[in-house]
Formats: sequence, C-alpha cells, structure tokens
Amino acid sequence: MTEDRPTAGGDRGKTTGHKPVRRYLRDAVDSLLGKRPVREGTRTATEELFFDLVFVFAFVQLGELIIRDYTPQGVLRGLLVLALLWWSWGAFAWLTNNLQASFGVMRFGLFVVTGITFVMAMSTLVTFVDRPGGLYGPLVFPTCYFLVRSLHLALYAYAVSAQNLARHILVPAVPMVASTALLVCAALVPHRVFADQRQVAITVTLLWVLAVLVDYLGSFTLPVWEIGIFSARHWCDRYGLILIVAIGETIISIGTASSDVSISWPILFAVLLAMTVTGALLWTYFDVVALVGEQALERADPKTRFALARDAYSYLHLPMVAGILLPALGIRELVRNVGHLEEHHPDEPLSAIGLFGLYGGIILFLLANVAYQLRIARAIRTIIWTRVAAVLVLLALVPVARRITATGALGLLAAVSFVLIVVEVIVANGQRRQLRESGLAARMEI
Repeated sequence: MTEDRPTAGGDRGKTTGHKPVRRYLRDAVDSLLGKRPVREGTRTATEELFFDLVFVFAFVQLGELIIRDYTPQGVLRGLLVLALLWWSWGAFAWLTNNLQASFGVMRFGLFVVTGITFVMAMSTLVTFVDRPGGLYGPLVFPTCYFLVRSLHLALYAYAVSAQNLARHILVPAVPMVASTALLVCAALVPHRVFADQRQVAITVTLLWVLAVLVDYLGSFTLPVWEIGIFSARHWCDRYGLILIVAIGETIISIGTASSDVSISWPILFAVLLAMTVTGALLWTYFDVVALVGEQALERADPKTRFALARDAYSYLHLPMVAGILLPALGIRELVRNVGHLEEHHPDEPLSAIGLFGLYGGIILFLLANVAYQLRIARAIRTIIWTRVAAVLVLLALVPVARRITATGALGLLAAVSFVLIVVEVIVANGQRRQLRESGLAARMEI
C-alpha cells in the first residue's frame, strides 16, 4: 500500500511538470488571440508604420493617374480616389487607437489589410480606364476597398464588447456597402448604357462622387463615440506620420520628374524652390499646431475628444493631405518644361492645371490648417491671421503667376511661404515659444 502512494516529492514533480505546459499553452493562446488595449502614451507600432508605407506608393500612383489624364476631370478623379484611400487609412487609425497593433489578431489582421491595400493602390491606374488583358481593372479597386473595410469591421467586432456589436458594426456597414455598390455600378453599368465615351466618363465620375458622399456623410450620424480616443499622443502621431508620407510623395515627385533630364542650373534652381515650399508645409503644421492639437485632445472629455478627432483629424486632415499632394502637379510640369527645352520654351508659363495644383494646393492646405486650428483650439489666433493673409496674397498673385514663367510662379510661391514662416516667428514669437515649450514638456512627461 505504501508503495502505491505517491510521495511528496513525486507530487511536486508531477505538479511542476504540468504547470509550465499549461502556462505555455495559455501564453500561446494569449499571444494569438489576446488583446492589448491602448493607453495614454502608447507609441505607434511597427505594423502601423508598415501599413503607412503602402500609402507612399498609393500617393505616387495618384500623381501618375492625374498626369495620364491631365484635365480637370483627371484631377477630380484623383481626388476621389484619394478620398477613399484616406477613408480606408482613417478607419484603421481609429481601430489601432483602441487595440495595439503589435499583438494577437490585430497584428495578423493589419498585415492582411496591408497586402490588400497595396493591391488597391496598384489598381489605381486602371480604376477608370481598363487595360487589355488580365483582370477587369475598374472592378479591382472597389473589390479591394470592400475587403479592407469589411476586415476593419471584423476587427472592430473583435475590439468592442458583445452588446455593442449591432451598434458599432451594422450601422457603419450601411454607408460602406452602399458606397461599394455605387463603385461597382460605376465599373459595370455606364459602359453598357451609353455608347458615347464622354457620357460614360461623366457618369462614372458622378457615381464616384456619390459613393464618396455616401460614405463620408453617413459617418456623421454614427453613434460610436464610446469607442473613443484612448491615446491622444498615438492619435496625433498617426496623423502627423501620414502628413509626412504625403510630403515624402511630393519629394519623390520632385526627384522622379527630374530623373530623365540633364542636371542644369535652371533645374537645380527649380528643385530648390520646390523644396522650400515643401519644407514650409512641414514647418507650418509641426512647429506649433500639431503640439497644440495634441494638448487639446488630452484635456478633452471622452465625448468631446471623439468629436474633435472626427472633425479636426478624420475630416480636416484630408484637404491638408490633398493640399500637399496637388503642388506636385505644377512641379512635375515645371521640371518637364525646363528639362526638355527642345519641346518647351523656357519662358512658357504653367498650364491652368499646373497652376491650380501649385497655388490651389497650398491655398487648400492653409485654409484646412486654419479650419483645423479653429476647431481644435484657438490658442494661436495670431498664427491663424497670418495664414489667412498668406491665402489672400496667393489669390492676388494667381493672375500674375499665369503670365510669368513657370519658374517665376514657383519662385513667388516659395517667397510667400518663406515670408509666412518668418512673419509668424516674429509676430507670435512669445506665444509660439510658450506653446512649444509646454507641448514638448507634456510629451516628455509621458
């Protein structure tokens, strides 16, 4: 009998032999299925940066799409594609501010979404006009868009509690499904209804406009503020990074536009002017405004924080991104004119589209920036008025820019951008220094 009874040592050995296995299995399950909620001070994950890299390519594709149809309709179509790409990116900005992207299902899901988004970006050039052979291009973009948004809702369901599933999943699905249906109609119906290609193009564009409006306006009524913004710093970092991605695309456009021309003094001068404008855009946003926006979000209550995040970031950052991307049109045209003198005269002015991209883009960026400041915080009124004044100056200079050379038009824009920065530093120096010090100090405390 005594031989059959386990000893104390045997019990301990048996226990320690099984506990590590159970703990290992539990850790493995947690690693695959566990959730890591976002807290104040959470940093941007590597997986989110990987997702953002796709949009570098997507923004380059947008520029190429417009260049291939260098007409007002081409510009409008490029902006419509940008709007849907932006809505896809923004959906995951909301999601990864609730659950960290480096753990469990979120990590795997974001990798899958990144791959589908890359395919969506690849299809940009055949979204409106198909190429012979292969898949039908105009259907690829809406299919990928539907998959990305559906995966977002599936991950959303994983993030929220069970009692909120109908409210947070079914309601947002309505405008998404409706907009996707309109995109599919644009790809399939007009070509079968109209014989005139002009009518087909107009109908396709109108269906895309309606799809964007349905998706954007539908989101205004969504009762999902409880999901909230759990880290103001993470949220602001995400939007700051996507602006840097857009600025990066502008720099890439400057470089690629000059890649097939000989380096000359006119080319170098034009490139330096373009880099001055691009640097001014970076300064305008990140010098003070981004820090003040982050502080405003940190101080807001949950419901107000949601409203500010939706209006000032999800909506008002889109025209900022468009305002960064549009000047690349004028810059590409300018470099082409200066670099191919056998085809273009050196004194040739910019076309209406090039001028719209160059001046209209910067004006759009500044106006969106002012609207963002008014919505998020009014602590920097002096800077608001300097930017409004810059917009008025640029509007007054448009008739002049239409008559002078392309390089001269870019030079005027660079001069206004540089003067704007100098004036803001001078007239708002004390307030600016105080805001920067308080904002940077708050970041250091986290």
